[in-house]
Amino acid sequence: MMNALIWNIRSVNTMEAFTRLIKLNQRYHFGFIGLMEPFQDLDKIEEYKRRLGMEHAIANISGKIWAFVEDIFDYYIIVDHQQHLTIKLRVRGNQEDMLVSLVYAKCTQAERLELWDSLEDLSTSVDIPWMIGGDFNAINSTYEKFGGLPVTINEIQDFRGCIQNCGVSDLGFSGSKFTW
Repeated sequence: MMNALIWNIRSVNTMEAFTRLIKLNQRYHFGFIGLMEPFQDLDKIEEYKRRLGMEHAIANISGKIWAFVEDIFDYYIIVDHQQHLTIKLRVRGNQEDMLVSLVYAKCTQAERLELWDSLEDLSTSVDIPWMIGGDFNAINSTYEKFGGLPVTINEIQDFRGCIQNCGVSDLGFSGSKFTW
């Protein structure tokens, strides 16, 4: 069992956010931390890794997804995409693997289709436990939306289709329903 945190932090640079992240890590001893929208230059990732006390730091090609991995894991980057970073984790000395996909989706329906296709392609070869989390910029139902721009039924159906085609299920979340 691994404690993990996946958080759309929207700027790790604010002291309040980073202090909270450090305190959460001290309390729960995360083996894996995924951050979306760190709003920091990539050259700062090593400093954040050190301050979190993690062994490894990884960023996707856009720099909008960061992952920190504890030293008990070996990791392998499976997919480095503009909208997701997928990593295989293996506890050292163990043959059990787990796949983690961190998502930071584009804001338009057309751009998200590329993400859905990439995740669906990946799903055809997944035969180990797979956790997907992040900011999908999509909703599974109209009750998940409050204010802002309207969402079309096609956008909801695209997201639902991806969830179904990948063979995954929404486990929900903890915390405030609307965090803005």
